[in-house]
Amino acid sequence: MPKTAIFAGSFDPFTIGHDDIVRRTLCFADRVVIGVGINKDKHYSQPTEERIKAIAAIYHNEPRVEVKGYDDLTIDLVHREGAQFIVKGVRNVKDFESEREQADINRLVGGVETVLLLARPELACVSSSTVRELARFGRDTSKFLPKTPTQ
Repeated sequence: MPKTAIFAGSFDPFTIGHDDIVRRTLCFADRVVIGVGINKDKHYSQPTEERIKAIAAIYHNEPRVEVKGYDDLTIDLVHREGAQFIVKGVRNVKDFESEREQADINRLVGGVETVLLLARPELACVSSSTVRELARFGRDTSKFLPKTPTQ
């Protein structure tokens, strides 16, 4: 039976750390759906459609990866997509505690398991919030963002 994973987040922006998690997930999943969460109460640096389009461009040559926006619970996206599990990246203890708590809720409420992948040490310092802050102060963030296949 083919295995589908959901990799969900706001991805504002989608970083090389996120890309690493997707590519590593493809080692044990047949399909990865990147779920770009839409929270109308949150202010993003890029509109949702732009984030979806930018992420999709990274994987346009990888048919096992799909990018979809969603504005409900992640477990609802899991069920809609027929996924078997959620995958999340963990950079540090703080991430672990937060993701463990969310994994417990997703299991209790939605019957969905979560696989936590530890960030590679060289990527543990890369976060969307850090990239946004660097950009806000006019710093070059290109080394923290994945290249599209045409770049």
